[in-house]
Amino acid sequence: MIASRLRLHPTIVLMAWAHLMVDGYGNIYPPLLPLLIPKLGMSLATAGILTMLFQLAASVAQVGFGHVADRWRPRVFIMAGPVVCVVLLSLIGLSTSTAMLAMVLIGGGLGSAAFHPPAAALAHRLGEGRQGLAMSVYISGGSLGFAFGPLLFAPFAEWFGMQWTPLLAVPGLVVVAVFLARVPPMPRHESSRGGFAALKPYMKPLTLLYLIVVLRTLSSLAIATFVPVMLTRRGLSVTHAGIAVFVYLFASGVGGFLGGPAADRFGPRKVIVLSLLAASPFLVVAPLLTGWTFIAALAVGGFFLQSTLPVNVTFGQSLAPVSAATVSSLMMGFAWGTGGFSVPVVGLIADHVGIAPTLMGLGLVPLLAAACALPLPKRARLGMRGAEAIPFEARP
Repeated sequence: MIASRLRLHPTIVLMAWAHLMVDGYGNIYPPLLPLLIPKLGMSLATAGILTMLFQLAASVAQVGFGHVADRWRPRVFIMAGPVVCVVLLSLIGLSTSTAMLAMVLIGGGLGSAAFHPPAAALAHRLGEGRQGLAMSVYISGGSLGFAFGPLLFAPFAEWFGMQWTPLLAVPGLVVVAVFLARVPPMPRHESSRGGFAALKPYMKPLTLLYLIVVLRTLSSLAIATFVPVMLTRRGLSVTHAGIAVFVYLFASGVGGFLGGPAADRFGPRKVIVLSLLAASPFLVVAPLLTGWTFIAALAVGGFFLQSTLPVNVTFGQSLAPVSAATVSSLMMGFAWGTGGFSVPVVGLIADHVGIAPTLMGLGLVPLLAAACALPLPKRARLGMRGAEAIPFEARP
């Protein structure tokens, strides 16, 4: 019904539901940090290092999975990835050491990495001239899962205890089972051939888009990781901190959903630049506020910041319509993972100067990302395919 109303292929909606589960469980770690830090005796820098390890597994590894998916059986990765992710990350509460926690995060992250590139490539391919909307629906599923995760995980662990987190796998596996029963056949598409070598003519725009995603991820991931810690140190409960993060992430998901259709209509570069410029002042001022004014400012900043998320992926696939899963892995996984590298540094800075001043500084990072977007072409034909693509140097 949703697919027919949006005039989209029903498989896109199915993948959005699977994406909701994958990214929802992929956000189980930050909301539980206020409980994991005292339990395992971790510093903020250590917490940031573990975030980096998860990002390496969940994001950087997407490059390898995307490269293989372009040549082998993408359907295998789309089906196996969600199961591995949900099962392993639900074991987080059983961790008795930092090393064990790292193993849980890395294993679950690899499951997430296997799913993302072929699923994004299929969503773009099935967009049928509405790639911006198709990618927004697919990515919004993940964004909503990422947002709702803290509402489920934090209260559950606080009320029942960390030792019961394996039970959290049950609802996730139920939804994934429904998805697995309906995954369609996925024959390899001509545009999937070529791998990294086919991307050479498009390196300039892809590099700029990559930098934009890295800088945006730096801000977004640091906020999602350290805001719960900041709020609990201000006296809020883990549950209330989780609610605040949910509002921020939900607003981010709404921004992501609207960003794709906006790019279809106004052009991706304009949406990227204006959204990043609009996000910065709200993110800078938010740590100075408290209560609902803090949540409101953070939510508006997240709305604008994440509205660029589907636009970057679709823009990259349109500018370089070859090796679709590989392009998706570069715009999503590898760039997100590179942004994750910075989280330990953010944690180290926060240990010395405080979380609030550090987050205020991160609010300026979207301005750098907007500067990277200015050299991009003013408009790309998001519905073009294969031979219709023209190299970046030939574009106005």
